[in-house]
Amino acid sequence: MNKGKRYAKALEAFDRTASYDIDKAVENVIATSTAKFDETIELHVKLGVDGRNADQQVRGVVVLLNGTGKSVKVLVIARGDKADEATKAGADFVGAEEIVTKINGGWLDFDVCITTPDMMGVVGRIARVLGPKV
Repeated sequence: MNKGKRYAKALEAFDRTASYDIDKAVENVIATSTAKFDETIELHVKLGVDGRNADQQVRGVVVLLNGTGKSVKVLVIARGDKADEATKAGADFVGAEEIVTKINGGWLDFDVCITTPDMMGVVGRIARVLGPKV
């Protein structure tokens, strides 16, 4: 397959058989960029683990430097001290049975719903509403 002139020029800028550290790789990508829009970078990492084994599962969280650009609205269904705790932690919406009634009425203006174990019986009533939201 024939490649374009810009692709061929960018390919000359680095050695495909060499391994680069992250800083140098990003510098190369930025230096060879020719598009007039924000490009994406695909990263492949060989971890040497077998995901079929339970003790070798790879799980984690990555915090992006500039975030995803979207603010997440958090709903907490709790009572008493846990509700106060959620409010202090910065939850957007906190409530108990009144929130469940509101959700049954069609309100779904949140992205994440968190509940305490003692409220699971109440939340079970709105499972059919929340299920498709997920």
